[in-house]
Amino acid sequence: MLIFPYVVSVIICILLSLIGANGKGHQLIIVNNCNESIWPGILGGAGQQTPKDGGFLVNSGQEVVVDVPEKWSGRIWGRQKCNFNANGKGSCATGDCSGLLHCQGLSGKPPATVVEMTLGTSTSPLHFYDVSLVDGFNLPVSMKPVGGGVGCGIASCEVDLNMCCPSALEVRVKGKVVGCKSACLAMQSARYCCTGKYSNPKTCKPTIFAHLFKAICPKAYSYAFDDSSSLNKCRASRYVITFCPPQ
Repeated sequence: MLIFPYVVSVIICILLSLIGANGKGHQLIIVNNCNESIWPGILGGAGQQTPKDGGFLVNSGQEVVVDVPEKWSGRIWGRQKCNFNANGKGSCATGDCSGLLHCQGLSGKPPATVVEMTLGTSTSPLHFYDVSLVDGFNLPVSMKPVGGGVGCGIASCEVDLNMCCPSALEVRVKGKVVGCKSACLAMQSARYCCTGKYSNPKTCKPTIFAHLFKAICPKAYSYAFDDSSSLNKCRASRYVITFCPPQ
């Protein structure tokens, strides 16, 4: 007597999967595998919507599903040690967006590990995604398609860079390192920021700090033109973004 409800649930799951695969949108499954609560921030690209008003809470061990439309592009980052009042105003130790729970079109304050994605364009059905340390590091994170796929890679920085951050790049709160600045943020020079005469692949080269980040997190962007080993492509309907992924 229990077989029929089970079959119905399986059929529903299959139909939902087919809907996602046929261009009706995509799902981002945000998982918090950290030992503390995090407040992911989310920002849509130019002309794109920003889901969930740009920010939300995910307690340790929990997950939140975010629905995004076809051809969506944007970025997601984690915020740590946040305190917000009933009106959604407060602050976060890292990744803060002007003291707001709902970032509402604002990006996070560096240093922050950023997951970037473009889930198809008007000229290509492929999805492109990466984990970037160009804005520095605050939390380990990974992004991968559900169920895998031919040619689909895993974008990640799974190691806690705060534990080996050079002292010149450290961000501390109450004596504890909670973030590792990018060389650009710390040095404030065109050479480290790949601006001015350094704003092209021929003149912008990885610094000693970028080499350090790359050695520890080889699947992540370590500087602005680090494309060859960091950009992933795929075509899936669902992706899992895990903060503090198991190593």
